Amino acid sequence: MIRLSRFIQSEPGKFALIGIFFSAMWAISVSAQDFHPEIKPLDRIVAVVDEEVITQQELNELLQKTVQQLQKQNTQLPNMDVLEKQLLERLIIKRIQLQRAKEVGLTVSDNDLDQTLRRIVQDNQLTMNEFRQILLQEGTSLNVFREEIRDEILMTRLKEQEINSRVNVTESEVDNFLENQANSPAANEEYRIAHILVHISEQMDEAQIEARHQQAEAAYEELQQGVSFAQVSAEYSDAADALQGGELGWRPLGQLGSPFSELLLQMQPGEITPVIRSPIGFHILKLFERRQQENSVTIIEQTHAQHILIKVSEIISEEDARQLIDQVMERIHNGADFMEMAKAHSEDSSASSGGDLGWISPGDTVPEFEQAMNTLLPGQVSQPVRTPFGWHLIKVIERRSQDVSEQKQRETARKTIHARKADAVAQEWLQQIRDQAYVEYKVEGS
Repeated sequence: MIRLSRFIQSEPGKFALIGIFFSAMWAISVSAQDFHPEIKPLDRIVAVVDEEVITQQELNELLQKTVQQLQKQNTQLPNMDVLEKQLLERLIIKRIQLQRAKEVGLTVSDNDLDQTLRRIVQDNQLTMNEFRQILLQEGTSLNVFREEIRDEILMTRLKEQEINSRVNVTESEVDNFLENQANSPAANEEYRIAHILVHISEQMDEAQIEARHQQAEAAYEELQQGVSFAQVSAEYSDAADALQGGELGWRPLGQLGSPFSELLLQMQPGEITPVIRSPIGFHILKLFERRQQENSVTIIEQTHAQHILIKVSEIISEEDARQLIDQVMERIHNGADFMEMAKAHSEDSSASSGGDLGWISPGDTVPEFEQAMNTLLPGQVSQPVRTPFGWHLIKVIERRSQDVSEQKQRETARKTIHARKADAVAQEWLQQIRDQAYVEYKVEGS
């Protein structure tokens, strides 16, 4: 199985890079003759989502991919009718998100897509030809794969845009979090957990909520009878990770919030919680492992740097941008002041300060920028460097070793609080756009 990375870039400045890993199963196309015996390849409309349709062929392909993935994970297959309904809902949610991304004007340029694809190939330590051949062996083409990645990037950018506009973490929250950690015996513990989530929404009446509660209780009963957590997750959970066994990976206790953290404190590896209600639904958690976090002193090498950025856009082509940055570099080599050239030519928010980016820590910039910067000595100016943002010239002013233990602790606390809030907001937002969309099912029993 190919290991894939999805990269979403932020606006220029600190060039933050967000890496998100996802399964290759969603990017692999399969032929009808390979279908599971219970899956009949009929091309008909199974659902209408606003003005678009989902066909039986789309659903069959996703169902086959999912069956193959579950078999690779040695997960016993859930009831096929239930699984098909779960996957149809996932296709509906995906279509709604892509429609919303289009409405708000989000796009993914071919250059961003190429940069992402190159990093996926590098992550897998393959050449592009080797990567293409593996995709062909798994039943898809590079072009189909590219478009799947484009969709994933669009959905992630849309979700981040919605979440970031709704989630705010204050300094007082960070202070309170750190104070509570200092007073908690389990403050430095992390928990590897999986979850099952049965959604509820504000639009549901009491009878509908109770029906969802009973669904969660049925899932809990199957777990009590010895059915594997991964199988129950695939059959019952509404969470995006349901088909990956509901795995959440390692989470600090503070990210989980009450009452989850209170229950986990009392649990042993292998145990599951009873059904827990939250504002977004009914949850069941399984604890796999617990461990102590390391709180060592953190000393990092920081670089004080300047840069000049020429963007590639619909107005400025790749060739024109490269010519412009070459001209600027030549003038600097002939004695022009880097700071003044940045003020005059850089298309970045740092231009007004002469391209000064301040002190940059490892990971603050995209890899292409950081790698080029790290090869320079103080006072040196780079050759033109291409990143997803355009063409850069980089100048290193000075370097230092810095103890960032306290800053790292506060940043970790901030991320933990943000993640806890974002989890709830993301689920609420997905349910909200699902409720707002027009969805008409064309299959019996949906």
